[in-house]
Amino acid sequence: MRRFVVAALGGTLAGILATTQIAGPLIAQEADRKASVYEQLDLFGDIFERIRAQYVEEVDESELIEAAINGMLTSLDPHSSYLAPDDAAQMRLQTRGEFGGLGIEVTQEEGFVKVVSPIDGTPASEAGVEAGDFITHVDGESVLGLTLDEAVEMMRGPVGSEIIITIAREGEAEPFDVSIIRDTIKLTAVRARTEGDTLVMRVTTFNDQTYPNLRDGIEKEIEAAGGLENLNGLVLDLRNNPGGLLTQAIRVSDAFLEKGEIVSTRGREAADGERYNATPGDLIDGKPIVVLINGGSASASEIVAGALKDHRRAIVVGTKSFGKGSVQTVMPLRGDGAMRLTTARYYTPSGRSIQALGVSPDIVVAQPRRETEPQEEQDARRSRSEADLRGSLNNDSLSEDEIRQIEEDRARADAAAKLREDDYQLAYAIDILKGLTALQP
Repeated sequence: MRRFVVAALGGTLAGILATTQIAGPLIAQEADRKASVYEQLDLFGDIFERIRAQYVEEVDESELIEAAINGMLTSLDPHSSYLAPDDAAQMRLQTRGEFGGLGIEVTQEEGFVKVVSPIDGTPASEAGVEAGDFITHVDGESVLGLTLDEAVEMMRGPVGSEIIITIAREGEAEPFDVSIIRDTIKLTAVRARTEGDTLVMRVTTFNDQTYPNLRDGIEKEIEAAGGLENLNGLVLDLRNNPGGLLTQAIRVSDAFLEKGEIVSTRGREAADGERYNATPGDLIDGKPIVVLINGGSASASEIVAGALKDHRRAIVVGTKSFGKGSVQTVMPLRGDGAMRLTTARYYTPSGRSIQALGVSPDIVVAQPRRETEPQEEQDARRSRSEADLRGSLNNDSLSEDEIRQIEEDRARADAAAKLREDDYQLAYAIDILKGLTALQP
C-alpha cells in the first residue's frame, strides 16, 4: 500500500512537471505577444506626438485619430470602415430609403473605385453610368491611391450641384467624362408591373421598405389581373441591385419558400454562426419564378438568388453576380460615430460561399449593348406583306371576332418584340415562363 501511494505521488509529480514544461513556454509566448502589442501601441503614441508637435502645419488631432482608425479598418477588407458622425447619420437615412448623392454603389478593386451598380431612377443611372465602370477622376482630380471613403467624400456635394466623373469602361478605347447633377435620392425599393401574363417585380435595393413593397405590389397586380390563375409566373428582377439589409433578403426569399434553409452565416468562432430558415407560405402559391441577375447584383441580391436557385424554386437567368459574400455589422461608437466591421461570411443553402465567385445563372444571357439605328433603316428592313400592296383582296373567311382576336395576338407579339429590343434579358425570362406554362397540362 505504501509503495502504491509513493508511486501515485511520483506520477502526480511527473504530471505536474510535464504540465509545467508544456504550459511554461505557452505562457511566455502569450506574455511576449502582449508585450509586442504594447510596444506597437507605444510606437503609435510616439508617432502621434511627433506629428502633432513637428508636422509642417498644425493638425486637427481628432481628424488624425479618425484617419488612423479608418486606416486600421480599411486594411482588413474593402467593406470595413470607420463612419464619422455625419457618415453614420447618412447611412441610417439610406437604410430608410432616402439620401443625397449620385445614386451609385461603389467598391474598391486594386486601388480603383469600381461601380457595383447604378440605382434605378437616380442621376447616375440616367447619365448612363453602368455596373463595372471604373471611376478614375472626380472633377479632374485622380482618385487613385485614395481610400474608398475619401473617394466617396469627393463625390458628395450640395443637391443641385454638378459633378464630372471620368469613367474607364471595358470595350471603350479611352476614358470619358460624365456630367451628373447631384440630387436627393429617393429609393423605390420595389416596382411592380405586369407584362402580358407575367408579373414583373423589379427590386432595386434591400432597405426597410423592400418586403412590404414586394408583398403589396404582388397583391395589387394579382387583383388587377383578376386572380393569380390569370398569371403564368413571376420575374424577380435583381439586376444592378447592390444589396442592403440581410433581414430583408431573408424575408424576400421566405416570401416564395415553404421550408428549408435560406442562408447561414459563419463567423470567426463556430458559436457565432447563425442559420435562417423559411416559414410556410408562398405569395404566389408555387407559380414558376425566373430570377434575373447580372454583375451589379451583390450581397443581399445574391442571398435571394442563391436561396431560390438551391431550392430549385426559380430559374436564374442573366450573367454572374458580383460575389460579395461577407456580412458587415455596424457598431455604434462614442461620439455618434460607428464602425462597419466584417464579422461573418454567408453561405447559400447548399453550403457554398459566393465570396469572390458570385452566383452563376442557370442560363447565361448577356444584355446586348444598345446601338442606335436611324428610323429610315428600321423602316427599310421591316418586311412588307400582301396586305401592304395596293388593291389587295380582303380575307372573307374570318368573322369579326376572329379578326379582332388575330389583331390582339399581333399587338401582343409586337409588344413582346419591342420589349426584346428594350430589355433582351427580361424578354428572355418572360419567354421561359411562357414555355413552362405551355408544358403544363
